[in-house]
Amino acid sequence: MMKNRYLNFKFTKLAGIALLGALLTVSAHAETKLAIIDLKKVFDGYFKTKLADSQLKERATDAEKVMKGLGDDFQKANEEYKKLVDSSNDQAVSADERDKRKKSAESKLLELQEIDKSVTQFRRQTQSTLDEQKRRMRDSILKEIREIVNAQAKAGSFTAVIDTAADSVNQTPILLYSNGENDLTAVVLTTLNEKAPTGSLDTKSLDAPVKATTDPKPAKK
Repeated sequence: MMKNRYLNFKFTKLAGIALLGALLTVSAHAETKLAIIDLKKVFDGYFKTKLADSQLKERATDAEKVMKGLGDDFQKANEEYKKLVDSSNDQAVSADERDKRKKSAESKLLELQEIDKSVTQFRRQTQSTLDEQKRRMRDSILKEIREIVNAQAKAGSFTAVIDTAADSVNQTPILLYSNGENDLTAVVLTTLNEKAPTGSLDTKSLDAPVKATTDPKPAKK
């Protein structure tokens, strides 16, 4: 399990490259005023991200409890099946009795197969549900962040806002240098957290990671 940072956000890499390419083609006569922002820091620091993280952990934990129960049922049925198989080979009992035990073992085997099928289906369905929930949460949070970024960009008359946390397709930083001016990170994060409920920004209770968590990065198609 990884440290609680599975809500690590990055803009689509190709979009970042396209943005820089577009900026390079801006006419030399046009005034270009750029701003920067660390979207990963904003995404991770937004109280709704932390709440979504916590909710998904709770749902994943509940799913793990169900999985454990199914696993216990499978283990119990498997032990019973082995005993039935052994008893069906007991030469101390009559042939009829061995046949009866053999049939019981076959029935138990079918039960085992059904439990195994249920486990597989539950695991697949749970993962699909959690993935869909994290996608919706990620998209909703991203929309809210972009609304604030757009408002700040317009207020500051910026031509574009560049994500300093974005990477290229080669896993290298898109923005290689910035003097730190016009950094919107703090003001955007402060604005987003103005209505944060008391205690919602406390990360102490959100540090324990779980399986099947949220990753705000868009899934590859």
